[in-house]
Amino acid sequence: MQATRNRPADTKDMIPKPLLLAMLALVLATLALASFSALTGREKAGTPAPAAIVAERTIYLVGGGAQAVTVLDENRALLMDMPHGGFITVIQNGLQRARLTARVDQSLPVRIVEYANGRLTVVDDHTGWSAELGAFGSDNKAAFERLMSQ
Repeated sequence: MQATRNRPADTKDMIPKPLLLAMLALVLATLALASFSALTGREKAGTPAPAAIVAERTIYLVGGGAQAVTVLDENRALLMDMPHGGFITVIQNGLQRARLTARVDQSLPVRIVEYANGRLTVVDDHTGWSAELGAFGSDNKAAFERLMSQ
């Protein structure tokens, strides 16, 4: 009986009121900034600068589970068979998810596009999905640069 007398009331706020007000202020400030940006037509930040395409290659990425991938060229000839595909598998898994969501055939090709400003991108024309490979680090980008040179 002693333990029940010393227990705090169930009606006591668990989150302090100043913290709740601060969280509300953060949400409202974020909403105000996003609305201002949308209403004024402000340019999007973080969008890659446009550049001319200097090279592109069509490939097929065929998933072999969560960690394996087979890469085929535009004629479906074998380029690489990787039981532990590393970053190429990560891209293939992202592509597979985008296609599943868009209800697009998984067996369609993708393009690797190299731009004059050094950007390298995987583009899926069938879903609009793309990945800026340089954003994942130079080693990961190099995996796709090797595919471009084969």
